[in-house]
Formats: sequence, C-alpha cells, structure tokens
Amino acid sequence: MDALMSLWSSLDLNLIWFVLVGSLFTGYAILDGFDLGVGALHLLTHTDEERRLMLNSIGPVWDGNEVWLVTGGGALFAAFPEVYATSFSGFYLAFMLLLMMLIFRAVAIEFRSKQKMGWWRTGWDWSFSISSIGCALLQGIALGNIGLGIPLNAQHEFAGTFLGLLNPYALLVGITTVSMFAMHGTIYVILKTEGELHQKARGWLIYTLPIFIVFYAITTMITLLYVPQMTEHIRHQPLFFIIAILNMISIANIPREIFHERDFAAFISSCLTIVFMMMLFGLGVFPFLLPSTPDWHNGLHIYNSASSHKTLGILLLIALLAVPLVCSYTASIYWIFRGKVKITKKSY
Repeated sequence: MDALMSLWSSLDLNLIWFVLVGSLFTGYAILDGFDLGVGALHLLTHTDEERRLMLNSIGPVWDGNEVWLVTGGGALFAAFPEVYATSFSGFYLAFMLLLMMLIFRAVAIEFRSKQKMGWWRTGWDWSFSISSIGCALLQGIALGNIGLGIPLNAQHEFAGTFLGLLNPYALLVGITTVSMFAMHGTIYVILKTEGELHQKARGWLIYTLPIFIVFYAITTMITLLYVPQMTEHIRHQPLFFIIAILNMISIANIPREIFHERDFAAFISSCLTIVFMMMLFGLGVFPFLLPSTPDWHNGLHIYNSASSHKTLGILLLIALLAVPLVCSYTASIYWIFRGKVKITKKSY
C-alpha cells in the first residue's frame, strides 16, 4: 500500500491532465468537426431532400458530439482553474459569439423541418450553414492566438482587445480549420449517403481536400517563419518529427482510399489527420496552456495554473470512471445509427 501511494505521489499529474484535456478537445474536434463540416457544405445542395439527408446524417449524433466540448471545458476548469478564469474573462465577447452560433446552429437543426414553407426552411438552412462556418472559424482563431501568444499581464489577466485577437496569423489558422472541417465533413457525407448525393459529395472532395492542403501548407510555412516557438520541441527532439510525417501520410492516404471506394478507411484517415494536428499543436505550446506575449514569463502553464496535487489526484480517479462512460456512450450511439441515411417520417 505504501509503495502504491509512493508511486501515485510521484506521478506528474499536471502532465497527465494536460494530455487528458488535450485528448478531450481532440475528441471534440474529430466528432463535432464533421458536424461543422456538414454545416459548411449544407448550402451546396439545392433540393429539400438532399438538405434533409445532410441534416439526418448528423441528426442522431450532433448533440452527443458536443458532450466532448462540455467535458473538455469541465476538465479544464477542474484541473487548470486559472486558465479557465483568464480565458473566459479575457475572451468573454469571443466566447459569447461562439455560444450564440452554437445555439443558432442547434435551433436550425431542430426547427428547420417543422414547417413546409420554403422561406422558413431556407432561412434555417442559411442559419445552420453560417453558424457552422462561424463556429469552426472562431475555434481556429482561438488556436491561432494560443500558438502565437496572448498578451497577459503579471497577474495573468488578459491585457489585449477583441480586435487584437483577429490578427492575420489567427485568421489564417481559423480559415485552415474551416477548410479541414469541410474536408472532414465531405468524407462523412460520402460515408453516410448513397445515390446522387453520394456522387455529388465525391465531387466536393475534389475541391475541399486540395483547399485544405493548400491552407495547411501555408499555415505550416508561416508558423516555421514567424512562430518559431511552435517548433522548438521538434528541433530539440527530432523524434517528434515522426508525428508530422504521420500527419502527412494520413492526409495523402485520403484520396487513395476514396479512389478505391473505401469510404470508412478515408474517414479514419481524416480523423487521424486531426489527431496528429492536435498532437503537433499540443507539442508546440507545451508546457503552456495560455502562452503570453511579449513577456513569456506571464504565461499560464501546467504548473503555475493547476489545482493542488491532491485535487488533481482525486479528479484523475473520477476521470478514470467518467471518460470511459463518455466513450462508451459515443460508441453505442454510432453503432446504433450506423449505415446509410434514409428519409423516414421521423427524420428531420
């Protein structure tokens, strides 16, 4: 028992929680990423039936996917409360804008087919698509600002402005995120549909995949030139470059799997692309959660913003029970609603 307690006390719980929080947000990016991608592509369809098929491809799972965002936010609040406080107070306007878009997106999904009038459905279609693009863009802008560094004062309070967050680098990362989710959503539509919409979605991938690759390449180049701190760990530990190689392989495998009509394998490659990109991002900012610029000493990292070691230990025990439940719930929903989408009386 003493040996077990000694082992437990020797664990770097701060690092474990950094990985756990990152894993939860990665799960959200994978799952809600294709939701947002489907929304971004929604207006490319023109018939009511096709738009209903698009909605029903995500209808049974979209709200469950957002559980990962809530869980990740809760884990961040519990493990790194100062990061949570600084981000939500400093980025209040941005978070309210994101919340508004999430609400309008959810309402659009539920309300769109309640009435048969053309203007009613068209209005909610636009709301669904614009809100989805806006959510993806804002999430990407947030990642861009974290990678670039956020102005924090000595008290770890946000010392910038909302407009300052809309800097060129953050906007570039935001657009790259939109393009990545659009590609991810396209592959999901290919996987879940058949017939004319399936063929149309295969045509969309001819555009969404190259657009993502172009923006990903531009973002990578700009990061190497102007945000060198994001590649510091890879420069000092070249072994980490394997992650970047795996990321490129997963992207390159997508058109190969689509060509051979292995749609599920293409979707897995798209998921792995997001996983490796999130790993590279986490590696780039580590050990910071909110890096500060121009004075990096004001930044919030996993040690100066964390709860006590005892609290992190208790929370880890709870997480070891809760996270498998979330994973089991997600897996069961996707198993129940597997297969191609059909329009029925109970459909959206």
